[in-house]
Amino acid sequence: MTEVRIQTADFDLSQEVAQLRAGNAKVGAIVSFVGTVRDLNEGACVAEMELEHYPGMTEQSIQAIIDQAKARWPIDGALVIHRVGPLKPMDQIVLVAVTSPHRGEAFSACEFIIDYLKTEAPFWKKEQTPEGARWVDARSSDDEALRKWT
Repeated sequence: MTEVRIQTADFDLSQEVAQLRAGNAKVGAIVSFVGTVRDLNEGACVAEMELEHYPGMTEQSIQAIIDQAKARWPIDGALVIHRVGPLKPMDQIVLVAVTSPHRGEAFSACEFIIDYLKTEAPFWKKEQTPEGARWVDARSSDDEALRKWT
């Protein structure tokens, strides 16, 4: 099973992971990553982050990333949930979960998906700070993380 969801609603990690592995006795490992909103970014307090996306294109882009991961590792399932809209510090932004027969492949595939998601998926982030609103630029550390996969 692979699934990509873009939504405003929060998600329940345990419920999503249970659904991803349900009925699949081949699953020996489940690796998940949950990204959350921080209250501080680049030295400024963040009161809110708003995420925008390009409907249709975003889902296709994320599915292509999952397909690349499936071509590299023997994974049984992958789930990506990415929230959009206004989010507050400590809110969950993204869930990447991967199932595989073995942990090594699951860890690698999960890390691959989140690294590509951070740099390749069409999302735009705007933060509300005491100095006003600002768009968040891509971080060089995200580009560096991506290089290890090429």
